[in-house]
Amino acid sequence: MAMDSPLSRRRRLRAELLRRREHRPLVSCLRGLYGCQWRRGGGGGTRTRPGDCCCNKLEGASFALLAAAFSLTLVFLYFWGQAENDYNDFDWFSFGSLGFWFPWSVVLLVVAAGFFTYATVLMLLAVCLLSEGQKLYLHWSHKVGMLLSLTFSIVATAVLSDLWSNEWATLLLSFQVTAPYLHVGGVLAMTMLAWPTASHFFRMKSGVIRGLVVGVYLTVLCTLYVVPLGLFSPCIKEKGTLGPAPALIGHRGAPMLAPENTLMSFEKAVGAGSEGLETDVTISLDGVPFLMHDHTLRRTTNIQEVFPNRSDAPAAMFTWAELQSLNAGSWFLSHNPFGTAGSLGAEDQQQAGNQSICSLQAYLQLAGHAGKLVIFDLHRPPMGHPYRNLYIQRTLTLIQNECSVNSSQVLWLPSDLRQEVHHIDPELQQTSGSRLSLNELHSNHIVKLNLHYSYMSPELVSDYAAGNVTTNLYVISQPWLYSLAWCNGVHSVTTNAPQLLSTMTAPLFLMSPDEYNLMWILTDLLSLLLILVIFIFHWWRERELAFSSGSTITPDNGVYSKFKTEMSDIWSVSSTNSRAEMMPNLATVAEHQHC
Repeated sequence: MAMDSPLSRRRRLRAELLRRREHRPLVSCLRGLYGCQWRRGGGGGTRTRPGDCCCNKLEGASFALLAAAFSLTLVFLYFWGQAENDYNDFDWFSFGSLGFWFPWSVVLLVVAAGFFTYATVLMLLAVCLLSEGQKLYLHWSHKVGMLLSLTFSIVATAVLSDLWSNEWATLLLSFQVTAPYLHVGGVLAMTMLAWPTASHFFRMKSGVIRGLVVGVYLTVLCTLYVVPLGLFSPCIKEKGTLGPAPALIGHRGAPMLAPENTLMSFEKAVGAGSEGLETDVTISLDGVPFLMHDHTLRRTTNIQEVFPNRSDAPAAMFTWAELQSLNAGSWFLSHNPFGTAGSLGAEDQQQAGNQSICSLQAYLQLAGHAGKLVIFDLHRPPMGHPYRNLYIQRTLTLIQNECSVNSSQVLWLPSDLRQEVHHIDPELQQTSGSRLSLNELHSNHIVKLNLHYSYMSPELVSDYAAGNVTTNLYVISQPWLYSLAWCNGVHSVTTNAPQLLSTMTAPLFLMSPDEYNLMWILTDLLSLLLILVIFIFHWWRERELAFSSGSTITPDNGVYSKFKTEMSDIWSVSSTNSRAEMMPNLATVAEHQHC
């Protein structure tokens, strides 16, 4: 058998490229999932002819609804995913509002992920149908589902913005570490959309619609291409310029490994490598400073079992003997606030369940023996409390005379009577919880700032460091946020997860400017090359289809109109006349066959 000539192979390749293949089972499945039309050729599932619109006005509005639901669920899912650092605060806020414990943060995340997955699947189905030349028909049940997804995203975003507006600062901070990778993902998505966009662009007859489609596509694409020019990330820095990792201060100890503000929790924090311990101090009715964050004892003790009639009373209105009768650890096992209680061993679980309220003296003794820094908020007792006006003096007396901690280990945070406190004990490290000018800080002998992480910026850290004021940020528990603090040069962070952050040897997402420039330039160039190839291919194919002789575009139940070419047999003859004489009369033959 003779080998094909190069010319024959080129002709066959050209024919293959021009042929629009049909994928009837695939299209039937796509239409069934998207529009619940499982019978091929069902209503609303017809293919588009060249120049036709992909859908009617109603379905166009439905597709716009789908695109809006997809976009908003994506934004909310990203927003809530980055807010994981503060899930515990959200759950306890819900506890204070509703009166019972439930992990609402995780429920919200699961619901958001479910709606986003649903919208993503429908979007992919729509894009596949458009790529296969099918008209869109979204089933009414999916329309209701998209309306619910859109409503959920809008309502959830509005409520969280009103109650928890600080989380938008977290979202903006997250872009500083994720933007380089979001850019790559966005360019990849637009590159994948080039195929259906080019296919419909060259088949459209309306110049206005064609201009609108390509205009929107190119605007989004070009914006993505140039986004890196305005991008800032402190984690893109020259090699050798990264400073030391921020020191870790255990927030109420190690609350993922033990009940917060208990002696066990602080022991776990010391064991996890924390260089400092953070807590909250309240004065009991008989003058004993003890550790308690909340105004009442409901959240972290069994007060409702022991003193059911006093469960809403201020924690400071109990004597130390009454406080010692309460269990401060069983709630940790039953509520499992961080989802980590189940990972503890049997001995740790037993120890956690038997914890009691910790005194300030025991806390300072532990820090003194371990050589750790301490920082605490000091709550003023309520009206009628015998130590309401003596709480600062009582605390200072304990630090100076009743424990082994050195005053230089104490980061003194209370702002009341700061000058008097400094005069009494000048070795205390005065710490401010407010962002003040350097002059105000120096006049109050302040050497450290304790700020919420939303204030984080390289300018803030460097400006205060130039004035010999270090910065501590709270509460940072996620590796990406800790990485950002590291790259910004933050001195220390207060964290719920010292056991996790202490294992990090380098910031996440760290890269040099040359590495990043190479990444985004190669991404843009490869994307541009692929998009040009796709558009050129569709332009060539549509031109060849329009000018090919003997070609027709016929209706078909398949994906595209099937390109059909009728091949004529060419008979070689030596003479036209002799050929005509040899040709039988078709009509005569037909008559003879009929007879």
